[in-house]
Amino acid sequence: MTIDSDATLTLQTIAMPADTNANGDIFGGWLMAQMDLGSSVLARTRARGRVATVAVDAMTFHKPVHVGDVVSIYASMLKEGTTSMRIGVEAWVSRQPTGEHLKVTQAVFTFVAVDEGGQKRALP
Repeated sequence: MTIDSDATLTLQTIAMPADTNANGDIFGGWLMAQMDLGSSVLARTRARGRVATVAVDAMTFHKPVHVGDVVSIYASMLKEGTTSMRIGVEAWVSRQPTGEHLKVTQAVFTFVAVDEGGQKRALP
């Protein structure tokens, strides 16, 4: 298992049967939502407040996620602008009963810091 040394574990959850497609694999959209939540933890911490997801780039699915997998989301700051942040995100699973750790997807999420009215604001 290799994860960027700057990456932070921001979210862990278990893939459940309600999150599957007709083949019994976890929906890609469910996994993308977990990655959005996990990367928003890092973005909100840096912005010290509200953020909005404005883009997702280069999402690549490497392996399927199965029911019962423990899904771990790792995030790292790639770049900061005046109001925006690009965050690298990796999703890994721990598969039972083998305990195997696999990288299942990665992407780059862009967030913008916003005020209470939803308008862009400068990062502190």
